[in-house]
Amino acid sequence: MVARTVDLRSDTVTKPTEAMRAAMANAEVDDDVLGYDPTARRLELEVARIAGKEAALFVPSGTMGNLISVLTHCQVRGSEIILGDSSHIHIYENGGISTIGGVHPRTVKNNDDGTMDIELIEAAIRDPSFEICFPTTRLICLENSHAHSGGRCLSPEYVDRVGELAKKYGLKLHIDGARIFNASVALGVPVQRLVQAADSVSICLSKGLGAPVGSVIVGSESFIAKAKILRKTLGGGMRQVGVLCAAAYIALQENVGKLEGDHKRAKTLAEGLNKIKGLKVDLDSVQTNIVYCDILESVNITETKLCKMLEGYGILVLPEGPLRIRFVIHHQISDSDVQHSLSCIQLAVNGAPNKK
Repeated sequence: MVARTVDLRSDTVTKPTEAMRAAMANAEVDDDVLGYDPTARRLELEVARIAGKEAALFVPSGTMGNLISVLTHCQVRGSEIILGDSSHIHIYENGGISTIGGVHPRTVKNNDDGTMDIELIEAAIRDPSFEICFPTTRLICLENSHAHSGGRCLSPEYVDRVGELAKKYGLKLHIDGARIFNASVALGVPVQRLVQAADSVSICLSKGLGAPVGSVIVGSESFIAKAKILRKTLGGGMRQVGVLCAAAYIALQENVGKLEGDHKRAKTLAEGLNKIKGLKVDLDSVQTNIVYCDILESVNITETKLCKMLEGYGILVLPEGPLRIRFVIHHQISDSDVQHSLSCIQLAVNGAPNKK
């Protein structure tokens, strides 16, 4: 048995704090389907305020939040949305927009920084005069921070430009803001400013903020009213949901201030990995709490094998494709955990030659 485990697989692995558990035990609750749960309402009002939107809706997961948002904007089956080819909605959400909503994805190449070229987005918008053959473009989706690009952040100016393009063509803009608070802290820009141009945003509270469960969708009052019906349709209409929202509210109050520390530890980890012979990190890509590390061919080890070796040291990470592994920092990872991890990684890589 290993003496110490450091879980760097994701920022979704955190355990509820004592403050969260106490809040859950003492939460004031009611039936959130028949009317509203008072603790859920408090959380929703606070997230709507932070995002600068009229209303909000608590949902069980970020995947459901994105799915509800897309389907609310695209109520006609056969609608098309434009999104990045490495976006979370496109790759990691089980194709739900298509299998459940009949929504067609049209992908545009994501750049290394998570953006899509504005001219490519515009070129992807269908010509409505040829609707006899084309699906109808109704929505553009962005992701901030952009997970597959290493947690890089989209600037408010870029989001504004996409928002202007959407308005030009009568489209809506949705932002997958799973880690929007990370982007806000990294850029030094309020969340409200980052999502100003968006018609809807799905904000995850169980990633960077460390809540045990939940995301919140924000948008206009009419949008949220429709979204609430879809939430019930998809099985997300929970009853005394305040038990969960109480913990999420604590996460919102206590853990936003810890994100800057997470980002600093991610930088420290990235710099340390770069000093280990056979590993390479693009330091400029480490803007938030995610670190992608490439394994050089000279090490002669696969990403799967290295992850298995690290597990033997108690260091848990995820393979992220050929010769690449991912590390994610969260509020329950300390400076000591980072240094311990680097020591174990050094040992694993030094013992790696000629092993596949």
